[in-house]
Amino acid sequence: MDLKVLPAAEVLWAHLETLFGKNGACNGCWCMYWRIGPEYNKRDRTLNKNDFQKIISTVKPSGLIAFNDNVPVGWCQLTPKQDLPWLIKNGYGDLKSTKNIWCISCFYIKTGYRKKGLTAELIKAAIKYAKKSKAEILEAYPRNSPSSYTGYLKTFVEAGFKIVGDGKYERKIVSIQL
Repeated sequence: MDLKVLPAAEVLWAHLETLFGKNGACNGCWCMYWRIGPEYNKRDRTLNKNDFQKIISTVKPSGLIAFNDNVPVGWCQLTPKQDLPWLIKNGYGDLKSTKNIWCISCFYIKTGYRKKGLTAELIKAAIKYAKKSKAEILEAYPRNSPSSYTGYLKTFVEAGFKIVGDGKYERKIVSIQL
């Protein structure tokens, strides 16, 4: 693959629409789960899409997009932890830490590109981007299931992450010092 990974703020919204498709990636989530929780599934999907577009259009970090030959093929939500209030509220840490903690909270890999190492490449790019952005710790919440949109534990461990706790729904909390 001729892979290029860019911050979401540097690409056109149309690339994310192309990647996520009409269904909005995972069941109309549009990467709102870690922001608002299961509520994303109870409201009209266009609200998720519109909210996500607003987030992407700001200068705040929101994620990385992988391109193969200029075709969007993968997404990694990468953001400072304080931008994911539902995650914090539901036992994945708090804001009392004085450290600058960032999170890799989800992935979306286009059909046809899955199980080809793209998630590992997005994790490497996320580490590099978070470090460049002065993050001190990068966390993630992998879950080993057939459709793990949060990544697999093995992939994070291979990238240097350490298990630091247990999350809900059989997730592990992993982190890496940057």
